[in-house]
Amino acid sequence: MPARRGNSQTQKRRKDREIEADGRLLLVRVTEIPVARRMTLRIVPGGRELQLTIPHHVANSEVDAFLARNRNWVAARISRLPPATAIAKDAVIPFRGHPHRIVCTGSVRGLIETGRLRGERVLSVPGDPEHVGRRTVDFLRRTARREIDEAVDRHAGKLGVRPKSIRITDSRSRWGSCSETRTLSFSWRIIMAPPVALDYLTAHEVAHLKEMNHSAAFWRLVARLCPDMEAQKAWLRANTERLHSIVIE
Repeated sequence: MPARRGNSQTQKRRKDREIEADGRLLLVRVTEIPVARRMTLRIVPGGRELQLTIPHHVANSEVDAFLARNRNWVAARISRLPPATAIAKDAVIPFRGHPHRIVCTGSVRGLIETGRLRGERVLSVPGDPEHVGRRTVDFLRRTARREIDEAVDRHAGKLGVRPKSIRITDSRSRWGSCSETRTLSFSWRIIMAPPVALDYLTAHEVAHLKEMNHSAAFWRLVARLCPDMEAQKAWLRANTERLHSIVIE
């Protein structure tokens, strides 16, 4: 959720690599950053790819050797990730903090609706079963857009600020961000979290419109907008991998 700072032109992409870990072939995206002091490797939430950051002076042979040395570490981390759940008929996915089973209504037309079926929360999806995944994702994105817009407007009004625009993305590197052009970006996956977590996320990014940093002044603004921020920060940290294990096939 940190705001984007610094000159992005100083970063340079290197040739991507692949690494085999836990029986899977994973993409490694390599980014050269001149101010970096050492190579750092992290697993992108969802466990489908890695991000490697390197100083500008590192040779390609050193990059390959570094990945080879860390193969076992990657495999161990990947093996502990939650199993992937595809958004499809009969899958159970979180929505607003509660598990919902995706059911097909059999209707040709209509809107996705929430409800209960035999005591279980469900998302009732009309249309061709082959398109259930796409229709469900579209519904989640639309719902996220509506609730994020409402929350941003409420928090921005309290601080007397206004974003230039709001983007809904599927970023795996962060839940949200605030650019130097005052554009706020949010992952649509936040709609799977409880509403209080969405409220915290929007408060966090709106606060960056006044404080483009993570100073004490910034955190005071976030606490003013979201007094329960510590609990929501902890919830997102604990559940990021789980929510990113929901995949679009």
